[in-house]
Amino acid sequence: MNIILEKIKTTIKKEIKEFEKQFQSIIIQNNNIPIIDDITHYIIHRKGKLIRPIFVFLIAKMLGTIQKKTYHTACLIELIHTATLVHDDVIDNSFLRRGSFSINAIWKNKIAVLIGDYLLSKSLLIATNNNYYDLLKIICKTIRNMSEGELLQIEKSKKLNVTEKIYNQIIYHKTASLIATSCEAGARSVNTDEKTALKMRKFGIFTGIAFQIKDDLFDYEEKDEKCMGKPVGIDLREKKITLPLIHTIQKASKKDQKCILNYIKHYDEKKRHKIISYVKKYGGLEYATQKMIKFRNNALKILEDYPEGIIKKALKIMVNFIIERNQ
Repeated sequence: MNIILEKIKTTIKKEIKEFEKQFQSIIIQNNNIPIIDDITHYIIHRKGKLIRPIFVFLIAKMLGTIQKKTYHTACLIELIHTATLVHDDVIDNSFLRRGSFSINAIWKNKIAVLIGDYLLSKSLLIATNNNYYDLLKIICKTIRNMSEGELLQIEKSKKLNVTEKIYNQIIYHKTASLIATSCEAGARSVNTDEKTALKMRKFGIFTGIAFQIKDDLFDYEEKDEKCMGKPVGIDLREKKITLPLIHTIQKASKKDQKCILNYIKHYDEKKRHKIISYVKKYGGLEYATQKMIKFRNNALKILEDYPEGIIKKALKIMVNFIIERNQ
């Protein structure tokens, strides 16, 4: 599946190469404290798929000409994303990230939290040092949204009373908001009008929601967690009620509902397989997949308003990659 991502990157090959150079320079500059230097170098050498910077560049290139502000936008977005992953691993007590040890696994939780904060501060400094006050407003709201999404999920996980409406609220805040910001900020970096920038945000929301539903579906697969971005089964272990389970609980008989909730409350690996069998019995995976495809289609529909070309084609492939990826 990464072959598809590499194909998409060829349309912005020069931009991605320059982005990686600038990102590396930003993340390691002025690190006079050895531990920060060690951790930032560790992060650089374990980079992810760069989905959010890719959206920044594709949107910007479809709507205008790539500028210095576009590179800065991609860098600050990736800094925010990296910081939230570091914090997420602490929250989830996860020791693996992208097949390697997480920051908290090597340097412990206290340092991981502080490094996450350090990366967030770097992103804000890019905006303030360059007087990007339009971007500063957007990213501050995004960081707030992501925090609210995580807190709402934690609160609802304690009570196991997540409805589909609340689930949509959670995934918009915790995941879709940053992808939406990537798309909106990419548009604003090439000075598009307000209407177009907000339309790109909407495109990002639909894409981001589809992205998170796909992530949630991974929790119900039998895969080696070394191949995944996050450990398999972690949502169930953390009592996070996602869309396949929400639909299952809603459709299940009273007796099965009671069993499912009991298994979640007293979760272990054996109970995971029993929960998955109920999800399959009541069509939870199919329901979530249908919803994911609907959001994908909504995103693609927005692109219909723009002229055909190599960049628009790459954006379409990117949206489809979001729901077809295997990790």
